Formats: sequence, C-alpha cells, structure tokens
Amino acid sequence: MKLMQGSKQFVVKDPRKAHLFYMPFSSRMLEYTLYVRNSHNRTNLRQHLKEYSEKIAAKYPFWNRTGGADHFLVACHDWVCSLAPYETRHHMEHCIKALCNADVTVGFKLGRDVSLPETYVRAARNPLRDLGGKPPSQRNILAFYAGGMHGYLRPILVKQWKDKDPNMKIFGPMPAGVASKMNYIQHMKRSKYCICPKGYEVNSPRVVEAIFYECVPVIISDNFIPPLFEVFNWNAFSIILPEKDIPNLKEILVSIPAKRYMDLQLGVRKVQRHFLWHGRPLKYDLFHMTLHSIWYNRVYQIKPR
Repeated sequence: MKLMQGSKQFVVKDPRKAHLFYMPFSSRMLEYTLYVRNSHNRTNLRQHLKEYSEKIAAKYPFWNRTGGADHFLVACHDWVCSLAPYETRHHMEHCIKALCNADVTVGFKLGRDVSLPETYVRAARNPLRDLGGKPPSQRNILAFYAGGMHGYLRPILVKQWKDKDPNMKIFGPMPAGVASKMNYIQHMKRSKYCICPKGYEVNSPRVVEAIFYECVPVIISDNFIPPLFEVFNWNAFSIILPEKDIPNLKEILVSIPAKRYMDLQLGVRKVQRHFLWHGRPLKYDLFHMTLHSIWYNRVYQIKPR
C-alpha cells in the first residue's frame, strides 16, 4: 500500500485512464479493530467488506462497469481468503484478490486471483540485510526446518524427523532472542534444502525466506498455488512434494543427483531478485512482479467481443 501510494509510474489521477482500481485497506487493522479474539466468527469482517464494496459502487461509476472485475485488493490473512464465492457472490465475487492463502479449496480462483508471496521483512529500513548464503560446496546440512507447530502438518514433520538423523536438522520453535534468530538464519544459509511445510494456511514465509538465503525450498502443502506461477516454472528452483511423502523426505532428497541440485540452486539465485522488497521499488522486484500478476489475471479475464 505504501509503495503504491508513492508510485508515479503506476498511479494516475484521472480514473478514466486507469486499467485497474486498487482497494486500499489493511486486513491486519480490520482484524485488530473488528474481530472478537478467539470467537472464530468473521461475520462482522465480511459485513464490513460488503459495505465497503457497496459504498465504492454507489459513490463511483467504475465498479458497476465490470462488476468489480477491474478492482483488486491485497491481503495476507486467511479471513480475507475465506470470503468464498458463495459468501461474496453479491458484492466481491468478481474482484481480483491478491492473497497469501492461495488455497484452491477455500475460494481462491485460478485465472482471477493472485498468489501473493508471503514475506517476512526482518528490517524495514534495510530489507536486503543478510541476503544470500553459502555456496553449494559449503552447504553441509541436507535439510533444515524450525518453526511453530501451526496446523496439523508441522507436528507430523517434527515427530517424524526431529533428532532422527544428523543430516536432517528438523526442530520445533526456536527459543526467542537475537542469538536464536541468527542461528536460524545461519542454518538457512548453510542448508541445501529448506523445508517449507504449510501451517494454518497453505502458504509460508519460509518459501521466500529460502530463496532470500539461496536455499532450495521444499514446499509441502497440498492445494497450494505458488506465487508468480504464470511467469515461473517452480520445478526449476524448488521441490514440491505431497504431504503424504513426509516419511520419505530424506530418501527423496538424497536421491536427487548432484547436477540436479546445482541446477536448482542456480535457479534460486536467478529468480531471487524477483522475490525481494526494496524501500524504493526496482524493476522486476516483488512489487513489480505482484502488479504484473494482477494485470495478467485481469487481461486473462477479458473476453473479446
């Protein structure tokens, strides 16, 4: 939102010249303001977005031209993605949703919605701090994972592999503190493969984190649509496994030929610049790539007369 507001390249003052309309709101702030903690009831959140879109439709002429198909929102919280087509059919069904929770089983629609790369920016003033990692020859850890036990899959992963094999550095939550955070980063920088299991949602910031530290991501998340899939061949720089393969994880990774691993790691380094945030956007960075995905999906929807 901040980068969009400061953009002279993409923002026009005359709405008649616009190809797309951005719907600016913070899903996080709405959650803080409207959601009753631990209630698991999102009715008031949905009602707010319904009234929001109805206000836009009543105040401006542009929404009604396309039923909102040239309007887009960006959000990284599961409650926004839970606005399934049935629940939003009267107000937000057609607008483009750029979402981290790109799960085809909970309303994410291919050809309309955009898979948003979930990103943990460790330093807002210097988002590229600690970028990169060890060269392949110095990556002496086969696989690494550490994180909270969110959802059903991560406990299965940790139970299967924690303290079972010295080459499989699989942990639960790391202790809080700067030293622990640096230990986490160093593990990513020294590992060949970084395990990216789903949590409560299908996406995880570890996918982009792995690319940031030049570690080949191993994505374990059924029904997940990876970000920027309309541009990139994810098989060129990641391993995507079904959840049922967790017991065979080491066997699968060890069976990957050295040449294949080198190609994957080179692929990670090639796509890395497309997954980076900058204080001021650079050509082909994550800000530009996200806008491209939104534009691409809008063009995909347009039916010739």
